[in-house]
Amino acid sequence: MNMHSEANRAEIAPKKAAKAAQATKMINLALQGGGAHGAFAWGVLDRLLEDERIGFEGISATSAGAANAAVLAYGLSVGGREGAQRALKTFWRRIARSAIFSPLQPSPWDRLTHNHGLENSPAYLAFDILSRIFSPYQLNPLNINPLKSVLEEVVDFEKLQRDCAVKLFLSATNVRTCKVKVFTGEEICADAVLASTCLPFMFQAVEIRGEHYWDGGYMGNPAIFPLIYHCDSADVVIVHINPAERPDVPTNARDIMNRINEISFNSSLMREMRAISFVTKLIEDGKLRPGDAKHMLLHAIEADDVMRGLGVASKLNADWEFLTHLHDIGRERAEAWLDANFSKLGTESSVDIRARYL
Repeated sequence: MNMHSEANRAEIAPKKAAKAAQATKMINLALQGGGAHGAFAWGVLDRLLEDERIGFEGISATSAGAANAAVLAYGLSVGGREGAQRALKTFWRRIARSAIFSPLQPSPWDRLTHNHGLENSPAYLAFDILSRIFSPYQLNPLNINPLKSVLEEVVDFEKLQRDCAVKLFLSATNVRTCKVKVFTGEEICADAVLASTCLPFMFQAVEIRGEHYWDGGYMGNPAIFPLIYHCDSADVVIVHINPAERPDVPTNARDIMNRINEISFNSSLMREMRAISFVTKLIEDGKLRPGDAKHMLLHAIEADDVMRGLGVASKLNADWEFLTHLHDIGRERAEAWLDANFSKLGTESSVDIRARYL
């Protein structure tokens, strides 16, 4: 009887595994950049990793999104979903620890009011003025970037190059040609992530194989085309960091600069969305034959209502309290998105492309 029961369990186990695999919906992730605001995406990813109904085929990412993507991919490769969650938490905790020694700290007033900005920090105000006069080659001649050591502590890039659990695409901007560079496969290294995150007023351009790169947000934040051309899944979940819309017109210098930053870092994505919308309409109108073009299904997880209340200076605030605050919001938004839209994966877009991006 026991042998019979064991045999039944042996038969049932593969069937359950096959059923679970069949039920898994494969998606692609598109992760925007935004400095410390990338902790919001950490929260989103943390929640998505808990849902075994979802699998990840490809990740296209830029700037802080590129850091999240590399850490996520490495964690998945060596430890599965829980490994990815641990790696992401370790990464952001070490970012916060390294920031303890930075002069860019919230002032006592900022901490008291929980505005999460650095606008009242004397060090930030001094840096903001100096960065408009002197370049990083003058202010940071040794080209020190604390992100590099954190990345190399958390991610074994050689192992990631050999065995990556997902298709990884990290975007940077070629300073010389003004073209987007997408690092993938064996090109993925710490310098590729640094290139994707290189803000030109803060750090020297990152040189890789004779070319120099700045933040990928200028040309692809994030780039969607690698997911279209190189992935089978039609579903792309965009994790937004930079709010596309604001109700008011900025009138002071700080708010104007903040809005210029947001528009610049959203422009490339908006252009790609227009192209996708155009192709989607041709497919829906029957003007393209099946197989002539890929019908993309787009989804968005965002917290624009929260991000609109954060100034550009807060993107440099790596205080652990602020990072975990954004992480918790990311988890909440991902939870709400799963409840409302999981059934649409594989069948339809959950975001109105024309209303949001055109």
